[in-house]
Amino acid sequence: MEKKVVLITGCSSGIGLSLAVRLASDTSKVFKYATMRNLAKKERLLDCVKGLHQDTLEILQMDVTDRQSILTARDKVVEKRVDILCNAGVGLMGPLEVQSLDSMRHVLEVNLLGTIQTMQVFLSGMKAQGQGRILVTGSTGGLHLPFNEVYCASKFAIEGACESLAVLLQHFNILSLIECGPVNSDFLINLQKAELGDSSLQQVDGRTLSLYEKYLQHCSTVFQNAAQDTEDIVFLDAIHSASPAFRYFTNSVMPPLTKLKVTEPDGMEYIKAMSKII
Repeated sequence: MEKKVVLITGCSSGIGLSLAVRLASDTSKVFKYATMRNLAKKERLLDCVKGLHQDTLEILQMDVTDRQSILTARDKVVEKRVDILCNAGVGLMGPLEVQSLDSMRHVLEVNLLGTIQTMQVFLSGMKAQGQGRILVTGSTGGLHLPFNEVYCASKFAIEGACESLAVLLQHFNILSLIECGPVNSDFLINLQKAELGDSSLQQVDGRTLSLYEKYLQHCSTVFQNAAQDTEDIVFLDAIHSASPAFRYFTNSVMPPLTKLKVTEPDGMEYIKAMSKII
């Protein structure tokens, strides 16, 4: 049986790193291309895959915000095809008033435009070969998270883009969204966020600052006590399924909330429910 060719973005940390390591341990020796923007960070991935199937793993430089970088990475794929494409993203946390235009633009460029741009490069090849799988890392942030307005905007947007594209791609059985909740990874550590005590927070009113402090405490508790291990994320289900779902939730908390968005069109019950959880 012909081996599958997998290309994963953002493999220097987080879910991308974990997925690359998980697939490197695959006894079927699926060929993997792990990509990252900065190859100087590849040592961590190499350390994690020691003793695994390193002969089927190649690390490529790829910046999802740079189309030429994506094209160059594509051209380095020896098999001249990608069967499975996995996309990740970045975060931004803090009161909206303190976010700079550059930081907001970066999140949108990576999470939205970078994801779409990467799909553009590989989608036509999948259509031509009549098969393939694109796994986009969604988020509960594609529903609602306070103090994550721009991150949520990027995830709302990628949800909309994927839902629109899915209407076409149902004929190709290609696209799936992986809706992650809190995950034990470097995401929270690497997250660009306003820290308590930052000078930028001096412009924020006291009530908002108090709520932000409470939210940071909530996040810390959730990540300590309720975050999923990266091994529990359902990428492999979507990869191996003969008939993958369009949307996979990685935990049971969010699906009931999604129903409120549809059944209560004014949005208030959903907002109240989410506020109570937070």
